[in-house]
Amino acid sequence: MRYDLVIFDNDGVLVDSEPISNGILAGYLTELGHPTTYEDSLRDYMGAAVHRVHDLVGERTGRRLPEDFDDELHARVFAAFERELKPVTGAVDVLAELSADGVPYCVASSGSHQRIRVGHRTAGLGGWFDDARIFSAEDVGQGKPAPDLFLHAAARMRVAPARCVVVEDSPLGVRAAVAAGMDVYGFTAMTPAERLGDVTGTFAEMRELPGLLA
Repeated sequence: MRYDLVIFDNDGVLVDSEPISNGILAGYLTELGHPTTYEDSLRDYMGAAVHRVHDLVGERTGRRLPEDFDDELHARVFAAFERELKPVTGAVDVLAELSADGVPYCVASSGSHQRIRVGHRTAGLGGWFDDARIFSAEDVGQGKPAPDLFLHAAARMRVAPARCVVVEDSPLGVRAAVAAGMDVYGFTAMTPAERLGDVTGTFAEMRELPGLLA
């Protein structure tokens, strides 16, 4: 293994949540008078913390979202997770291989700690991540595309950034990893390779990942 730490994004990389959450977000924004398609949501918000939704809506319309927007959005998303969420195909096999080889790994997500844990529990990934391996944008001042979250994860795991590799599926996440001075492999299941930006490499199926990291 060329790296001392593998840092996974969560949504779309470990849990197949992006179609669920972006569909709900687009519908909710449209309900509130901000017409948004599923494709719009993927383009503008995939990989970002929820504050980006507030920021972009404010910039574009001069209007503020309701005070309870975050709570209502999370309630809708979590209810859908309970009904529909599954792990990304092959993710469990990758985690098992890293564990068997003694390779440290963690998750660093733009989602809240609650969202990460609900997603892991409902997708059956809870046993792979104890609290010491879970990092959220809530832990730092700025979320992706700032490097803060990945640098925080590396520091807590006691690994130099240059010895870390990030697994991402969004342009915002790739930018954050590059800014942190880390290699980054882009998962192209939902985002075309040409949109991801300055990645170290890309892969379309999780079973390809261990070979790229070796």
